[in-house]
Amino acid sequence: MTRSILALILVAVLGGCSTLPRDGPSGRAIERGAAQGVDGADYAIVDLDYGVAERIKSVPGNPLGSIAAASSSAAIDTIGIGDQLIIAIYEPSGSLFGGGSSSSSTVRSGNQALPPATVDRTGSVSVPFAGSVRVAGLTTTEAGGAIQRALRGRVGNPQVTVALGDNLSNTVTVLGEVKDPGRAPLSVNGDTILDAIASVGGAARPTEDIQVQIRRGSQTYSAPLSAVTTDFAENIRLERGDQINLTYVPRRFRTFGALGTVSEEDMPAGQLSLSGALSRSGGLDDNSASARSVLVFRFERPEVAQALGLTQAPTIRGVPVVYRLNLEQASGFFTANTFVIQPDDTIYVPRATSAELRKFFEFVQQITRVVYDISVTNTLNR
Repeated sequence: MTRSILALILVAVLGGCSTLPRDGPSGRAIERGAAQGVDGADYAIVDLDYGVAERIKSVPGNPLGSIAAASSSAAIDTIGIGDQLIIAIYEPSGSLFGGGSSSSSTVRSGNQALPPATVDRTGSVSVPFAGSVRVAGLTTTEAGGAIQRALRGRVGNPQVTVALGDNLSNTVTVLGEVKDPGRAPLSVNGDTILDAIASVGGAARPTEDIQVQIRRGSQTYSAPLSAVTTDFAENIRLERGDQINLTYVPRRFRTFGALGTVSEEDMPAGQLSLSGALSRSGGLDDNSASARSVLVFRFERPEVAQALGLTQAPTIRGVPVVYRLNLEQASGFFTANTFVIQPDDTIYVPRATSAELRKFFEFVQQITRVVYDISVTNTLNR
């Protein structure tokens, strides 16, 4: 009976040598997956060196999204509904309004003080002796002229000045990942999106982790904040009523295999090199890692794949590429400092062949101990 059990266990062990539990695929298994032919392979393997890393960096970036088309040339120095106006009317004869003094922060008619005038929902303000005067869509100078024309025939040679007190219509709303969300006024010199963000305290997260969305009417525009801060064409002029939302989209990379830690980590501000990513994950495991095969799995941009001479068919997410770096060579460390990790990259280090053999023999020893225990128990029972 003991011999039968031993035979069955050995058959199971020998039959399962290729399917023993691993942290992931072996280096040879990854090579086989890419050697099915150009048309049939699921991914391409690119041996990473300094030249390849520099070639990847030389391809211009292609940010996901653009807000350049949302740039507006609409006037933002005009009066709108809800604005408060400071209107001063001066009549040289003084026969209509009489004498007296008034505060400079309120509406004035000669020497008589009147409260600030608010533009109503029809776009008009009520002016003494002039009635309702439409001012929406006019500049303050044009509004003064409209009021002056309405007073003719009632006031002798009136002089009118209009100033904007509380500006509520020429504003944008900034929400999301900013330090002080709320309304941001637009100035006459034409505030850009970076001006509006700065006026509410700036972004509350790293620039690389922020996505900017602009809602204008029924249209929505979106771009990474990092593109807005580096490309002048993306730093657009805003339009009154724009809604700006800053969304936190964290950049992360993952590590698996024979490394110090297996985790998903947030990327720091700025660029992260492969050597920096390996350091953050605790480095290679001295007892098991295959230093000659440090792998980075990535869905690469088609233009980068073309620059590398790859003919791999792209998927919806990009061209599947496995970058392979040999850290047993000293030059590999220079390459690791040059190669830039991208969001959603997966870094994987397979176990060395010697580590796999050691793991296999440990498994065999466990089975041997089980067989020995069964044999002793069977003998005692006899």
